[in-house]
Amino acid sequence: MKPETRIQPTAPTAARNVVLVFLLILAAIAYLDRVCISTASLAIQRDLGITKTQMGTVFSAFILCYAVFEVPGGWLADRFGPRLILARIVFAWSLMTALTGAAIGFVSLLTVRALFGVGEAGMFPSSARVITRWFPKSQHGRVFGLMLMTATLGGAAAQPLSIWLQELITWRWMFVVFATAGVFWAVAWYLWFRNDPHDHPAVNDAELELIGTNPPEPHPPIPWAQFQASRNLWMICLMYFSTIYGTYFYLTWLPEYLQTSRGMELRAAGWWSALAMISMAVGNVLGGWLSDVASRWFGRRYGRRLPGLIGLPTAAVSVGCAMITTNGIASALLFAAAAGLISLGVPPAWAVCLDIGSRYAGVVSGIMTTCGCLGGAISTTVVGLCLDHYHSYEIPLGLNAISSLVAAFAWWVIDPDRPVTNEET
Repeated sequence: MKPETRIQPTAPTAARNVVLVFLLILAAIAYLDRVCISTASLAIQRDLGITKTQMGTVFSAFILCYAVFEVPGGWLADRFGPRLILARIVFAWSLMTALTGAAIGFVSLLTVRALFGVGEAGMFPSSARVITRWFPKSQHGRVFGLMLMTATLGGAAAQPLSIWLQELITWRWMFVVFATAGVFWAVAWYLWFRNDPHDHPAVNDAELELIGTNPPEPHPPIPWAQFQASRNLWMICLMYFSTIYGTYFYLTWLPEYLQTSRGMELRAAGWWSALAMISMAVGNVLGGWLSDVASRWFGRRYGRRLPGLIGLPTAAVSVGCAMITTNGIASALLFAAAAGLISLGVPPAWAVCLDIGSRYAGVVSGIMTTCGCLGGAISTTVVGLCLDHYHSYEIPLGLNAISSLVAAFAWWVIDPDRPVTNEET
């Protein structure tokens, strides 16, 4: 078969920008489908007759299954390429999103959300693989920052949009509506994307030179023994576990907290919860930008760590102030500030995985995400248990603040210049 003729203008083509748009939409849909259940939480508990502990278990089921299958998802992207794997991931989670609306009790809801986690697992590691192949190394932090920004903006949009849809068509059909966007994305991605920019007819030699990547080599066996011996990887796992432990409160329990502890009505709680998501979006953009700029000025060892070392301790202080204030709006504002400050360290975490992982970036980022998901699963479960047994948010919010301090300590130890294996990065 005669190969397609590649157009060779002098200026670089911009196919990588189309890839970026795909990734941004992907992240937004992921968090739209992931977060919409939080505003429907009270209605689901009422209609299905489940307790807060059971609701916390439902939240955790998604995260735990997501965690268990995250490393295999990263490996599949490294082995077979993100074109097929991301299309499969998005179609699978969209199906489970739609089926959430068909739940008839605790067991069926738990099962569907667990399968939702299985379906979505591997999305970010697969995206990491895309970024390593399609973008210059100097832009990795920024691209992850933009992805995480649109993810949290999708979560922000989910708050008021899901409330409107619940009032219009009930929470059951809300999930069906949200599922359709992912199906369209999966089809478009598979038709347009190529795993290697060298294989895409819309990419010219000038853009390939700008990207700075070579054709991929066969994937070698994963050096698990070197992974296990890497202090860097252990610290990255601790950092992300602690970071996501704190983050998941804003993705799951914040709307209910504002209603039950601060006396807000559903609409007000939805808008204030959306503000926390917007704050996270701003934090993700600033964190990715600051990570890349500071790395150019001070080197990767200091530049990658700076956003987390600034944001996480400040977030802990903000959570403490949100707990003790008696003003509901002040509390919501302080939680929004904490959410944004925590997010400063998230894009650099992904950039560090690319820095130290090299050809194993998908697996390394999958390991990190697995640990983060475990933190999120424990966090949501702890909140539900404390509400049922102690009728208070004080213990889980105190642990939220402590987790940010632990994450800051881990950032202090991480060295982005030390690869996870003995190979050159």
